[in-house]
Amino acid sequence: MTDLRAAQRRELWSKMRPRGGRAARSPITMWFFDIDRMLLLLALLLIAIGLLAVAAASPAAAVRYSGDNVHVAPLFYFWRQVMWVCLSVPLMIAVSMAPVALARRMGLIGAVAFFAALMLVPYIGVVHNNARRWIDLGVSEFQPSEFLKPCFVVAIAWLLSLREKEPDLPVLSMSFILTGSIACLLMLQPDFGQTVMFAVLWFALLLISGVPMRTLGALLAAAPAGLVAAYLFYDTARNRINAFLFDGTEAAPIDNYQPNMAHATITGGGVMGTGPGGGTMKFKLPEPQTDYIFSVIGEEFGLVACALIALLFLAIVARVVVRLLDETDAFRMLAAGGLATQFGVQALISMAVNTGLSPSKGMTLPFISYGGSSMIALSFGMGLLLAFTRRNPFLSRSPYVVSWSKL
Repeated sequence: MTDLRAAQRRELWSKMRPRGGRAARSPITMWFFDIDRMLLLLALLLIAIGLLAVAAASPAAAVRYSGDNVHVAPLFYFWRQVMWVCLSVPLMIAVSMAPVALARRMGLIGAVAFFAALMLVPYIGVVHNNARRWIDLGVSEFQPSEFLKPCFVVAIAWLLSLREKEPDLPVLSMSFILTGSIACLLMLQPDFGQTVMFAVLWFALLLISGVPMRTLGALLAAAPAGLVAAYLFYDTARNRINAFLFDGTEAAPIDNYQPNMAHATITGGGVMGTGPGGGTMKFKLPEPQTDYIFSVIGEEFGLVACALIALLFLAIVARVVVRLLDETDAFRMLAAGGLATQFGVQALISMAVNTGLSPSKGMTLPFISYGGSSMIALSFGMGLLLAFTRRNPFLSRSPYVVSWSKL
């Protein structure tokens, strides 16, 4: 057996020896030709647009947070975002180079670690805007739920993929318990938007996995009941819904100032926008660099730019769907499909809030909104997506990778 494996290694090495061009088989060359370069280009393009958008929103955010003895430089948030991008892009590239089994293991370990961090938030978390969602690390703060999302997708995908090998395992019940536990922890923060996000991701993974239509129909039928229960017993959801439906009336305990200003800002620049630095409505907009950055883009670069950004997110989802058409591995199909759903749904929710089509949820626009937790977590998720959509026959034949597949 030892001699056979040694012969296999020698044969594999002979096929991987650098010969120049596409025949070169160095790790970097193999990664470059096996990666979905179009998907990588779309992600990098969104990151570049995000830097431009944060530069446009940074002066408004600086004015908003300056006062008394505090002075924030006009481009403070832009330079901070540059720092986060410099950390995130190498992380995305490094994760995308991992074999599928190693990427899966990273996701599973991350799911355990960040779920534990989410459990600690009610006890050691810091409060911003009446919500306790962040953990202070001294040099910076991080939001466990942002990092948990891609790892949650990998964990649920792994659980559901076990149905093929172990049909008797109660994987549906296990995935429901995990999702419900995360939802309870998020509602304690409170973070209704992320709760909805995790529920949508779970349902999407069930749909992709081929769960019987009877089960999916029951979940869809239960969704309105869950929404009514949230309205009746969960103050945060009730306040958001009232503010969205009954703006300016006594039925709404909070006003609808943020969505109204977001709508006024996104339409303030018309079709072509006021030009970089020409926006004025953004100075009245709460959180212009994070939750409402899409509105800033609309004011300064026009509704055309907003439409192009929406098309970029649609292109990412469509690209992954096309990539998975001939995928035979259940885990890779579920994980990649779930991660693409995460990017698409999060972008859709953020854009819907900015355009006034949805209640305010505090959802960042992937790769575009300012924030270290968001940028690093999304880059990690995109790295996983790139790893799961790679096409490299040598990885599956390598004796060094076989041992990882027995997770």
